Amino acid sequence: MRTRIEIDTQTFVRFWLVVFAIGLAGFLLYKAQVGLIILGVSFFLTMALHRPVTWIANKLPGRSRVGATALAYVAVIAILATVVVLVIPPIVQQTARFAQNVPEFVDSATNQWQGLNHLVEQYGLQAQVDSALESIKNNAAGWAGDVGRQVVAGIGSLFSFFAALILVLVLTFLMLIEGPEWMNRIWRLYKDKEKMKQHRRISGRMYSVVSGYITGQLTVSAIGATAAGLAVFALSFIFPPVEASLSMPTAAITFVLSLIPMFGATIGGVIICLLLALNSIPAAITYAVFFVIYQQVENNFISPHIQAKRIDLSALMVLGAVTIGLYMFGVVGGIIAIPIAGVIRVLIDEHLARNDRKIAPKTKTTKKTA
Repeated sequence: MRTRIEIDTQTFVRFWLVVFAIGLAGFLLYKAQVGLIILGVSFFLTMALHRPVTWIANKLPGRSRVGATALAYVAVIAILATVVVLVIPPIVQQTARFAQNVPEFVDSATNQWQGLNHLVEQYGLQAQVDSALESIKNNAAGWAGDVGRQVVAGIGSLFSFFAALILVLVLTFLMLIEGPEWMNRIWRLYKDKEKMKQHRRISGRMYSVVSGYITGQLTVSAIGATAAGLAVFALSFIFPPVEASLSMPTAAITFVLSLIPMFGATIGGVIICLLLALNSIPAAITYAVFFVIYQQVENNFISPHIQAKRIDLSALMVLGAVTIGLYMFGVVGGIIAIPIAGVIRVLIDEHLARNDRKIAPKTKTTKKTA
């Protein structure tokens, strides 16, 4: 049996126009992903600064939100500048120093490893070993000389990063100033007051989830950064090759990378261990032991106590959200994935609660009829 389906020209054209529109929208979103990431970062930064800006505005004589935002911005820019000054120069300095000291390390190791020298002589490998050691020395000298050139080569990327950073700061500034007024305009568009109250309540819950998570994550990162910095400062007294000046970049690296849920703190710990290993292997091992112990304390006591009931997501949902965010938008996606998942949970809870309220009257009516 054959079935013949007839489709008029208008329906056919509409179908393909919808397909084309969906494809075009997907292509435009893909092309605008950098801009969308910048807008998303600006939005979350606005959420993080909204409460401090409101508090400062209430303390100012004229309750000027522009003045409060400017004061908050001065603090944020000062913190960013401090991070850049404290992190970049010590890392470059330690890398260059290690590259310059490699020939000395090689000579020292050659003089100490007598057993290895005997083995090399026994099997006639002295020529190959001498060639490899000479190559390492020459390359080390080249690495030391390339440090400056690598920094210059990265200036273009730094300019792009700072351009995006300036755009984020400007957008955040405007959102902080105009955001409350725009929200009031949106609420005034509602004709149904009950629906307006409901939507304001939902948006309030979403704001509480996002701002609470951001505040909690900043607090956890600050505690971890302080502990890491103090640990490296203490190691500088135990292991003389480790300089006390490394404690500040350690704290900055730990604070920034700890903002990435689940994986960030581990990445920061590995970077710090590598920096310490350039100066002292025992110091790096000691810090690794400290890091593992501290992570257990943070994951089981500090973070659950601070973040309790802020997001209310299971471990599986958190891991899934972070994984999707990292693969879609990189590091920024990993940072904003959990609050977005929390917002989605709020919307789902509200939808289910609304359905329950609709079903409840029908159930009561059925019971009365029976």
